[in-house]
Amino acid sequence: MKPMPNMSLEKVKMPEQAPDVRNKNFEEVALGYTKEQAIEEATRCLNCKNPLCRQGCPVNVPIPGFIEAVVAEDFEKAYEIITSENALPAICGRVCPQEKQCESKCVRGKKGEPVAIGRIERFVADYHMANAEAVTPDIKKNGKRVAVVGSGPSGITCAGELAKRGYEVTVFEALHKAGGVLSYGIPEFRLPKDLVAREIANVERMGVKIETNVVVGRSITIDELMSEEKYDAVFVGSGAGLPRFLRIPGENLLGVYSANEFLTRVNLMKGYKFPETPTPVKVGKKVAVVGAGNVAMDAARTAKRLGAEEVYIVYRRGEDEVPARAEEVHHAKEEGIIFKLLNNPVEIHGEDGWVKSIEVVKQELGEPDASGRRSPVPIEGSNYTIDVDTVVIAIGQSPNPLIRQTTPGLETQKWGGIIVDEATMKTSKDGVYAGGDTVTGAATVILAMGAGKTAAASIDEMLQAK
Repeated sequence: MKPMPNMSLEKVKMPEQAPDVRNKNFEEVALGYTKEQAIEEATRCLNCKNPLCRQGCPVNVPIPGFIEAVVAEDFEKAYEIITSENALPAICGRVCPQEKQCESKCVRGKKGEPVAIGRIERFVADYHMANAEAVTPDIKKNGKRVAVVGSGPSGITCAGELAKRGYEVTVFEALHKAGGVLSYGIPEFRLPKDLVAREIANVERMGVKIETNVVVGRSITIDELMSEEKYDAVFVGSGAGLPRFLRIPGENLLGVYSANEFLTRVNLMKGYKFPETPTPVKVGKKVAVVGAGNVAMDAARTAKRLGAEEVYIVYRRGEDEVPARAEEVHHAKEEGIIFKLLNNPVEIHGEDGWVKSIEVVKQELGEPDASGRRSPVPIEGSNYTIDVDTVVIAIGQSPNPLIRQTTPGLETQKWGGIIVDEATMKTSKDGVYAGGDTVTGAATVILAMGAGKTAAASIDEMLQAK
């Protein structure tokens, strides 16, 4: 018998580790729904005739369909429905900004909270991993080959979509482990790395080959992939791994990290296990993280777990302008992260070559900038210093210039992003497509996946027409 609709105005609460416990370990913060909780939340879905939630999903997951299957307790059917469009549901259920995408369109959100689509998706993926056998699909090859540069969310998605269509796909990854930002950028307490490995293994079972330690642009160029290795097309999903800095005095002091380096040392190189592992991450008693995006929250919360007593988020705008997900900000505050808003760094001071303090100037908000956010204006004479041992710069990243420097005919933006036709993800170079952060600059996992899907469909259309 079908359960009665749940007309509660609030989502079923997600179980979590207590803040004063979790800020000392790297285990996952959110513990996931039980079967009963997932079903209870799924019954909040009204099964709209015109499901706007699906319009908010960059990869077009049939959301009402999988939720209906959860209500019916057919969790494997729910998994099949999700993975018909999304190859990484356990990852997306954890790190997608659902509140700005599918859930923002949910009609339940007009009076109360929207259906917790992401939490239900996570439950379905986790249930499948715990209870189902891994299956290797029998896919007939079509004789055509595609190279994918980068094994992050856009590259892995593009590879999987092409493999489904029968292409022989090889992914070239610069680092020693596949996953891109999923492996090196997002902390273990938000996205367990064994889970990333398992979802990538699902893509490999479709026939995708992943070659690590291959730096395209150095080990081999895109032109060589096509002319010498005879790939019929190339997709570039190399991400945005080049950190931006503040360009203020003192950034070359010891104890100053880019967020990219800091998180890579901790996540991919297991710096949190030093000295058990050979990768040190020096974090003193007081840490300043400059920036307030999701990466800044990750860095601040990681520093706390590494033993820092005081961790500051230093951000030049106000609370309303903080770009990080509301959930990440909430978790950071619960864990004791101190927010220094409307403060802009002007110099990092040192002693004996090491960071000693960071000097900031207070700000007030002026007129909105081009993006609609109000521009911060320094308050004259308001400078003061914060004593810190470590500074992490988390103000954004750009694409590495290596590919554009070694690929003649590839048009890029002034800031380094590859220029594409957004409808097809085709670049200016024949047979070469691109998507994800290497096109947009640092953005979300799900938007990168959407670009990978679009590119795969375009590559397929192009090669089938030949």
